[in-house]
Amino acid sequence: MAKAPAKKPVAKKPAAKTAAPKAASKSAAPKKAAPKKAESKKAAKPAAKPKAAPKKAAASPKAKPAPKAPAKKAPVAKANPKAAAIAARDKAEAAKLAAARKQVQAMLKLVTKCLDDDKVEDIVAIDLSGKTPMADYMVVASGRSTRHVASSADHLMRRLKENGYGLARVEGLPQGDWVLIDAGDIVIHIFRPEVREFYRLEKMWAADIPDDNLAV
Repeated sequence: MAKAPAKKPVAKKPAAKTAAPKAASKSAAPKKAAPKKAESKKAAKPAAKPKAAPKKAAASPKAKPAPKAPAKKAPVAKANPKAAAIAARDKAEAAKLAAARKQVQAMLKLVTKCLDDDKVEDIVAIDLSGKTPMADYMVVASGRSTRHVASSADHLMRRLKENGYGLARVEGLPQGDWVLIDAGDIVIHIFRPEVREFYRLEKMWAADIPDDNLAV
C-alpha cells in the first residue's frame, strides 16, 4: 500500500508582542468626552417657575354663640316704713350735730383770735368732748395784771355778742384775778399768772397733756 505523505510540520508563528502596559492602559482608558457646547457655553438655566399663590384656608364655619342664661333678678326687699323713718331721723340728727360742731369751731376761732389780739398770754384750748356735757371746749389764758384780765374779758364778751353768740355770763370781773366767761359751748378762764399756777385747770381737765406742754 502506498504510504500517505507525511504532513509537514506547520511552523508556529511567533506570538505577537504584547503592547506595552502603558500603551494598553492608554488605549484602554476611555476618552473624556469634550464638554458639549451649549448655548453660550453654559446650559441654559431653566426659567424660574412662578410661585404659586398660597391657598386660602377654607373659612371655618362660625360657631354659634351659646344661648345666655337669663339673669336672675335679685329679690326686691320690701320697704320697712319703720326702718326708713329711723334712718331718716338718724341722718337728720347727724346733719344737725355736724352743723353745731361747725358753729363751735367758728366760735373757738373767734375767742382765741380776740384773746390773742388783746395780748393775752399762754392760750390753751382743751377739747371736752366725751368728758363733760357742760361745754365742748375750755379755753384757759393768762393776763399780765388784774386790769389786763378784766379788760380782755370785757372785750371778749362784746365780740361774742357782736358776732351773734348772745350775751355770755361772766363771773369775777370786778376782782380781775380770775374771770370766767360762759359762752355756752365754750367756757373761757382768764387768770392772773399766780392764780392760774395755783388752780392748774389744765392738769385737771387735760390729764393726758404732759406738764411741759401745759401753759402756766
